[in-house]
Amino acid sequence: MGAIDSKSDSQDTTVTLAPANGTPAMRDFLALPGELYADDPAWIAPLDFMKREQVSAKNHFFEHARFRAWVAYRDGRPVGRISAQIDELHLAQHDDGAGYFGLLEAVDDPAVFAALFGAAEQWLREEGMRQVLGPFNLHVNEEVGLLVDGFDTPPFVLMGHARPWYGARVEQAGYRGAKDLLAYHVRPDFEAPRVMARLAQRASARVRVRSLRRDRLAEDAEIMRQIFNDAWQDNWGFVPLAAAEWHDTVNTLTKLMPDDYIQIAEYDGEAVAFIVALPNLNEAARDLGGRLLPFGWARLLWRLKVRHPRSARVPLMGVKREFQHSRLGPTLAFMVIDAVRVPLHRRGVQNVEMGWILEDNDGMRNIIETIGGQAYKTYRVYQKDL
Repeated sequence: MGAIDSKSDSQDTTVTLAPANGTPAMRDFLALPGELYADDPAWIAPLDFMKREQVSAKNHFFEHARFRAWVAYRDGRPVGRISAQIDELHLAQHDDGAGYFGLLEAVDDPAVFAALFGAAEQWLREEGMRQVLGPFNLHVNEEVGLLVDGFDTPPFVLMGHARPWYGARVEQAGYRGAKDLLAYHVRPDFEAPRVMARLAQRASARVRVRSLRRDRLAEDAEIMRQIFNDAWQDNWGFVPLAAAEWHDTVNTLTKLMPDDYIQIAEYDGEAVAFIVALPNLNEAARDLGGRLLPFGWARLLWRLKVRHPRSARVPLMGVKREFQHSRLGPTLAFMVIDAVRVPLHRRGVQNVEMGWILEDNDGMRNIIETIGGQAYKTYRVYQKDL
């Protein structure tokens, strides 16, 4: 199938929808981004197997969530897609009657967006939801938000990309911005600010920062999950990391990364902060077109293990709440950042993305900007009452 003309004829509003619950429709659902972004030099095709697993019944997310997906067609050709999710963990945490939309992709046509949102909203309404938030691909601890600024640079691993018209079409469907999320560029060869270096030196008698223990992987994975669920509890949109999902994620990602890309800080022997850095899989896979067969696996592993990408992303970090409003809080954050940047720099990494960061998380933004970080992408979460 050839590339889709992204500028659809707005005079033709004949759009049909099909549930993506069978092989042909799901195949179209998964293939659509590759056609919509065919002429976008910044887009990087995600690995096919990861996208298939995301919507597979094997995904642990579906142990606590309901999911539907649709494909929009015009003249027999797929021109849009959307999903809708109801996460029981979100509802238990917030009791706000909110469902999600996600995995949104479409040609620049209001009729297509209207049909997609109509289907998603109707199903959420029928399931008793009172509002809809999104995009979440598929939940708040995965890809979050719609790219609204920063279209000219490629997305990093596990971050989304979008066409410039998406935001206007989402708002045209009645959605308003609920929260902006920022991605920062940081160079790992930054010079530590004197005040932070002094605070870290003072704390070093009681704080030990160590790498992941691969021979105790399950134990360290659970340590990180407990810290995250404590540290993020008061943040906007927080949903706790579920054990099965998190441990599966750690088991997968640690196959692609060195042990010292995870750093855990212990205060008087108790784990209280952590940080995770990932080699930028997107850089390593950029020319693979999402395909690992027949030779993509070998090329990808060589680029990750031998050559090593020149970029990396910090998707997760956290400091326990009991320290967040004390002088030790930012000190712990700085110490794990400083600990992980050493192995990044040693392996030739020149550019690190830190994100996403909530727009109103002033404490974390101040730390990142103090070490030279610059916000370069904005992702927006939208909201609509049903």
